[in-house]
Amino acid sequence: MSTVERALSGAEIEVTAKATRRRFTLDYKRKIVQEADRCKTSGAVGALLRREGLYSSHLTTWRAARERGPLAGPQSEPKPHRGAKKHRGVAGDTGEHRALLIAAVTEVGPRLGIAPTCAALGVPRATYYRRRWPQNAPPRRRPSPRALSDAERMAVLAVLHEPRFVDLAPAEVYATLLDEGRYLCSERTMYRVLAEHQEVGERRNQLRHPVYAAPELLARRPNELWSWDITKLLGPAKWTYFYLYVMLDVFSRYVVGWMIAHRESATLAERFIRETCARQGIEDCQLTIHADRGSAMTSKSVAFLLVDLGITKTHSRPHVSNDNPFSEAQFKTLKYRPAFPARFGSIQDARAHCHGFFP
Repeated sequence: MSTVERALSGAEIEVTAKATRRRFTLDYKRKIVQEADRCKTSGAVGALLRREGLYSSHLTTWRAARERGPLAGPQSEPKPHRGAKKHRGVAGDTGEHRALLIAAVTEVGPRLGIAPTCAALGVPRATYYRRRWPQNAPPRRRPSPRALSDAERMAVLAVLHEPRFVDLAPAEVYATLLDEGRYLCSERTMYRVLAEHQEVGERRNQLRHPVYAAPELLARRPNELWSWDITKLLGPAKWTYFYLYVMLDVFSRYVVGWMIAHRESATLAERFIRETCARQGIEDCQLTIHADRGSAMTSKSVAFLLVDLGITKTHSRPHVSNDNPFSEAQFKTLKYRPAFPARFGSIQDARAHCHGFFP
C-alpha cells in the first residue's frame, strides 16, 4: 500500500460519541484519600486538590465513605457486563495519521502540485510547510521589571492553597483579598502561577463533549447538489403572504426552478421537485437535494418522491439555522435589492417581479 493510500484510509468517526461526565474509580478515590492523609504541611492538601481538579467536598465525601466501609457511591465506575469487551484507547493515532498525510503530500506534491494535493488530503498548506521546514525558535522575551520574584510567587501559591481559598476561583480569591485590604497580584497572574504548577483544570461536574466535525456536502459539477427552501412574500394586506419555492444548484448558484403559490404544502413541494427534475433531465443516483427541516421538506410525500426518483436527500441539523446557507443567501439577495417592493398587490405581481429577477 502506497503512502497516499495509507493516508486516505485513516479511520473517520461518523457517529458522534455520547457526552459523558467525569467518573472516579474506587482505586482513584482510595489513592487521593491516602495522599491527603499523608499531607502534613500547610497548604499541601490544597495543592493536591488543585492539581487533581477536585473540590474539598470530594475529599470529605470519600473520607466518610471510607469510614462506612469500602469506598462506593454514585460516582464509582460501573462494572462491565459479562461478555463485554474492554475498549482500548487509540492514543497517538492522530499524530501518526497526520504524519502519513504529510508524507503523502511530500511524495505526490511535486508531481501534482502542493496546493491540490493538500486540498485533496485535507491538510492545510501552512501545516505542511511548517512540518517540512520548521521555523527557528522565537527569541526569548526579557522578563518584565514588574514581574513577581520567586518568593512572591510562592507566597501567592501558598494563599491559593489555604483551606478557605482552595475551592475558589482566582477571581473570588482576588476580590476577597481586596475586601481585606490585601493585594498580592492580578487575577491573571494567579492563573499563571497555578498553571506553572499544573493546578489549573475544570473541576465542575460538566459533560465532556467529544470532538465533533460538522458534516459537509461537496458539489463538484452541475446537477450534483441542489439546495431548496421556501420564503414568504408580503401580500397586499396584513397577514397575507405568497410563498416562493426556489431550487438552487449549489455548484453554479443557478436557479434550476422556482414557483410562487398561495400556501406552503407538501403536495405543491412534491409537484415542484418532480417538474424541476424532469426539466433538468436528472438521472437515477445522480443528485443530492439539501433542505432545512420545514414541514414541506420533511413530509412523507416528498421523501417517497425522492426515493422514487433515486435522489439522495439531506436536512439541516436540528436547531442549526445556518446549515442551508446558499438558499438563505439567495433570498437575502432577492429581498435586499432596491427594486424589491414592500408588498405585492397580487400573486401575478409577485410572479412578474420574479420573472425579471431570476434571469
